[in-house]
Amino acid sequence: MTFKELGLKQEVLDAVASLGFVEPSPIQQEAIPQLLETDRDLVGLAQTGTGKTAAFGLPMVNQVDFNSKTTQGLVICPTRELCIQISKDFQQFSRNFRGANIVPIYGGASIDTQVRQLNRGAQIVVATPGRLMDMIKRKRVDLSKVSYVALDEADEMLNMGFKEDIDSILENTPNDKQTWLFSATMPKEVVRIAKTYMEDPIEITVGTKNAASKNIEHHFYKVNDRDRFHGLKRIIDFEPNIYGVIFCRTRRETSEVADKLMKSNYSAEPLHGDLSQAQRDRVMKAFRNKDIQLLVATDVAARGIDVDDITHVINYNLPDEIESYTHRSGRTARAGKKGTSILLLNNREVNKLRFVEKIINSKIDQKTFPTGKDICEKQLMQLIDKVVDVEVKEEQIAPYLPAVDEKLKELSKEEIITKFVSAEFNRFLSYYENARDINDDSRGGGERDRGRGNERRGRDRDRGGRDRDRGRDRDRGERRPRSERSDRSDRSDRRGDRDSGGFNRNVDGETTTLFLNVGEKDFSDKGHLIRVLCQEGGVAGKNLGKIRMMDNFSFVDVAPKVAGKLLKGINGVEIEGGRKMRAEVSNQ
Repeated sequence: MTFKELGLKQEVLDAVASLGFVEPSPIQQEAIPQLLETDRDLVGLAQTGTGKTAAFGLPMVNQVDFNSKTTQGLVICPTRELCIQISKDFQQFSRNFRGANIVPIYGGASIDTQVRQLNRGAQIVVATPGRLMDMIKRKRVDLSKVSYVALDEADEMLNMGFKEDIDSILENTPNDKQTWLFSATMPKEVVRIAKTYMEDPIEITVGTKNAASKNIEHHFYKVNDRDRFHGLKRIIDFEPNIYGVIFCRTRRETSEVADKLMKSNYSAEPLHGDLSQAQRDRVMKAFRNKDIQLLVATDVAARGIDVDDITHVINYNLPDEIESYTHRSGRTARAGKKGTSILLLNNREVNKLRFVEKIINSKIDQKTFPTGKDICEKQLMQLIDKVVDVEVKEEQIAPYLPAVDEKLKELSKEEIITKFVSAEFNRFLSYYENARDINDDSRGGGERDRGRGNERRGRDRDRGGRDRDRGRDRDRGERRPRSERSDRSDRSDRRGDRDSGGFNRNVDGETTTLFLNVGEKDFSDKGHLIRVLCQEGGVAGKNLGKIRMMDNFSFVDVAPKVAGKLLKGINGVEIEGGRKMRAEVSNQ
């Protein structure tokens, strides 16, 4: 089937051809004719990377009247990265229509700039729920004439806590609109949205409902918590051409893992909500251009990743929501290509594996970490392949060859090869010499491995000769700084903080306790939360008392005199993903 057979306008077909699209993907083949030929609502279930954006984007662009300045199409998505990406795609789809104005609305950017873009007349608006609700309350966006509403990544939006916002947004749109809901999974809340706001929708499922792509190979490694980072390095080193995303559970963990990789001379960068929009744009541009080999990201931040050539997804930890695994693994094996999704699991996490297998409808096989010898052999052969395949520019190199010949004339061919390999590879060989087995075969999980090899004493992948002393301090079992302790230590530290009353400040007299709808999943540490409270609430740090952070919420003791001011300042503040902070006086 061709795009022409789907019934699209010539302007859209020309745009599709210029983008290099050859034939529609299965979800596009199924959805586009339905959206063009009927006025019924539609639910499309397909994994990330299957072409969902074009499945609803091409029909919306095809049917919108670009001669009008009225907003006729609305796309709602969970994150600013995804919002930006969808907007760019829509701008490409509509490039041949004069007067087309596709406006992205998302948090973290100037609201005044977005208002000006809307005032010029936006036929299609692409928005995150939080910023769109803000625009609606300010009466800066008019949705009264919207004919088409697309909810992209609906399951993820609900996972992120946007249920109330989505309800409010849809209530501000006409009853006679078409609603198109696209999702990777179909949990109960998505079903509720469909039943509440859609009338007898057409349901299209590409692949098995709630299942992962069949082009993805899934496997896991069992590892002690203290060896998790070393396990990650072995996986990376055994795949010299890896181009992947490493998923971490929290922003702090994301920063720590990325920092360790960069200090060990890996091409890596973090992507999380503590970065500014400019920083996130820079990182994503570098990753798309393959200037970065490894992207270390949180689940929320990675929702905007739309890159076709990712070879590996590595789950540094299981996601908090098991259903999110399909979203993580869906970053690879896009556009019909194959990919690999890897899980690093301790003994306790292995017990949850059956739930993941049930979701993806596939068995996840256990693998063992490669030995130091295996890694060295793989890396060496990769180096030799590069030498064999290198393009020789004879004219450019000819002037230098006599001097090279003179320098090497006393060496035999075998000696030259040996010295070449040694010069390029000695540090790598030294690091993995006598490397110990880090596979966890224990029943108890987290059992200490008394064996020590050069891997624990040596430098982290010491390719450049840096970080020798830092690596020794970290790897000898001495007490390490908090930022460099194992994952398990981090978690126990945080629990200890909570149990002992949390962050303490000397607030004179009585205090008022506030409840906040944010916790450790939202902020990397208490210091980050304190900065937000002080900056957004306009209060001094001395007015803050105990802070008890749980995973999804927090309690903060404050001086009564500033409680009202703090509540007014922080309520409605947008955090990562466009979700808004809510605070109230606690009755605990």
